[in-house]
Amino acid sequence: MKLLKMAKKNLKRKQKTEVAKEDESKVILPLVRRSDEPVTKKVKWINRERVLVFGTRGISFQHRHLMKDIIKLLPHAKSANKMERKENLFVVNEMCKMSHCNKCILFDGRLQRDLYMWFSNSPDGPSVKFNVESIFTSAELKLTGNCLKGSRPLLSFDSSFDEHPHYSLLREMFVQIFGVPDHHPKSQPFVDNVLNLSVLDNRIWFRNYQILDENGAIAEIGPRFVLQPIRIFKGSFCGETLWENPFYVTPAKTRRLLKDNKKDKYANNKIQRKAKKTKELLAPFRVKPENEIFRDGNAKEKAKHFIAKNKKAF
Repeated sequence: MKLLKMAKKNLKRKQKTEVAKEDESKVILPLVRRSDEPVTKKVKWINRERVLVFGTRGISFQHRHLMKDIIKLLPHAKSANKMERKENLFVVNEMCKMSHCNKCILFDGRLQRDLYMWFSNSPDGPSVKFNVESIFTSAELKLTGNCLKGSRPLLSFDSSFDEHPHYSLLREMFVQIFGVPDHHPKSQPFVDNVLNLSVLDNRIWFRNYQILDENGAIAEIGPRFVLQPIRIFKGSFCGETLWENPFYVTPAKTRRLLKDNKKDKYANNKIQRKAKKTKELLAPFRVKPENEIFRDGNAKEKAKHFIAKNKKAF
């Protein structure tokens, strides 16, 4: 009997605590609200987006500094050790799972000069591969702008992101990766910088600005780089190709074309030098126009004609 009474009391207590928790979670908003009233803030950290940012072995010092700049921009980012290039990229999904991250930015360096950047939604996808060009880190630029570390940025997109479906997909990925979650423990409750992403010449230009005044005055902070999309995959680092850039040319091919142009330039210079030398050798054997007078016919008449011609010219 005593055990039954104790069990009933415990059930009543549990029911009371559950009802109290339900009442606390439900926030009933009034039907009429003034515009001056502050909006009720969400105390809970609902958006649990975490981004894993790391690189492969083979990235240069400039690429490493760019990676550190991006980690500073994202308070919800996590860093990891460098990955061996021999390993399959599908291993990155397991690394994200171990770090409790659902987004990933991977810096893949080649030959200490070329940089490829992967943006992935782990583990289901999609994922995008970019070729990074015109890299300028915030330390290199030495700009006057400055912003608070961990502040939530405003994301500004070009109108061309709405024109094509692959750009709209990229915009959604950028929003989920670069958008700092509300009430994140490491974030600050300030909005003092703008991340601008614009499309020009089939490339995405990344710029970071500080908001100086309420009037809209801004100053660039850095970093600064250009992303050229190569492919969009259905899965995370694998799967079907959803879109491929038809205008993409590999950096190695561009270097080879430049080398070929220089080769042609050298060959043309060589031909011109040879022609100049032959011209100089033949110069003393050329006949002067005055000597033509004494070749054939009457020399006096030809001399008179030549003098009259020179007088008309003067």
